[in-house]
Amino acid sequence: MKICMVGAGYVGLVSGACFADFGHDVVCVDTDPSKIERLHAGVMPIYEPGLDDLVRRNVAAGRLAFTTSLAEGVAGAGAVFIAVGTPSRRGDGHADLSYVHAAAKEIAASLTGEAVVVTKSTVPVGTGDAVQRIIAEAGCAHRVSVVSNPEFLREGAAIADFKRPDRIVIGAEDDFGRETMREVYRPLFLNQAPILFTGRRTSELIKYAANAFLATKITFINEIADLCEAVGADVQDVSRGIGLDNRIGPKFLHAGPGYGGSCFPKDTLALLKTAQDADAPIRIVEAVVAVNDTRKRAMGRKVIAAMGGGDSARGKTVALLGLTFKPNTDDMRDAPSLAVAQTLIDAGANVVAYDPEGMELAKPMLPAVTMADNAWGAIAGADAVVLVTEWDAFRALDLKRIAREAATPLLVDLRNVYNPVEARAAGLTYVGVGRG
Repeated sequence: MKICMVGAGYVGLVSGACFADFGHDVVCVDTDPSKIERLHAGVMPIYEPGLDDLVRRNVAAGRLAFTTSLAEGVAGAGAVFIAVGTPSRRGDGHADLSYVHAAAKEIAASLTGEAVVVTKSTVPVGTGDAVQRIIAEAGCAHRVSVVSNPEFLREGAAIADFKRPDRIVIGAEDDFGRETMREVYRPLFLNQAPILFTGRRTSELIKYAANAFLATKITFINEIADLCEAVGADVQDVSRGIGLDNRIGPKFLHAGPGYGGSCFPKDTLALLKTAQDADAPIRIVEAVVAVNDTRKRAMGRKVIAAMGGGDSARGKTVALLGLTFKPNTDDMRDAPSLAVAQTLIDAGANVVAYDPEGMELAKPMLPAVTMADNAWGAIAGADAVVLVTEWDAFRALDLKRIAREAATPLLVDLRNVYNPVEARAAGLTYVGVGRG
């Protein structure tokens, strides 16, 4: 089947490359000419492990192509995926659907035959209805089924998630949509990937509910971490103790500086706005959003407290190890490091940082931060070393060398990567999260 992917960003590019690897003919369309030029040259616009090789192989095999022409991409396609951005709308927090609506209108004008139009973008409940209305109002003469197919890709593990998914959710209102999507995902039947068919609105809500629940788990364990510090308990053991209960599970129970990235911040906010509009407020998610927003700067204050509190950070140098919101990505969107760094800068500290992949995107966001060439370049002469993102490159640093090369042997581990006993034995003052 020919598949058109409208949007060659994170979701569109990964999904398109994986569909091509399954044997479909895929055209990825994007309005950014420079992005398409880079893709033609084999240069990826995002960092995702394995993506460059996957794209290169399928371009060479003739199954994957890139263009700025939506009409070219849509022509002859049996499935057209909308994978454009849905950022938070300025002023009110609702998801900005302008890109989705514009894509739907252009798709309607470009279809050359019957097709399924699939919203892959994360969208509020009822967006599929709006897309269907836009296509109908455009006077499209072909049979079109509008389907919801949310993505559940983790940045840093997106290819594996696509090829070996926990589940595939498809929200369709007719047999044409359901059967076409079965054909699209037929290669995954061999892996016995569970496919859940629902109504379109249910599918749209599943994505938001899933992200909100995971954000809630993160925020819950972060608040438990604060309690652990107050009463002298260890959040690592608490997390393990509750995570061994298979009704709860161990995932997303790692205390840290709060969630960030392209999904949880905007999706929890969009869910709240949808719930408020429906007069069905979700108080738990409201609390999650509020707690997470305050936690990031609180982690900056935690560093200052570890340095002695008050004005102790003024004129001192703080090394930040890791800037991206999680490892194995260059994504800086709503990264906790932004708030941590700004809190330290506001306190008069000089901040030096290193990240394996995120520094180019971080530079314009953190103009007052000095970027180092490597971890040791950031650590040398620092009055505090702060581990912000748990990249593998930071998991086995020589603790004795940190104690020697830092001006003050202080390690603030915001991801609880290191063993406190070992860190202290190496001559470091160690401060973790929730390790009272």
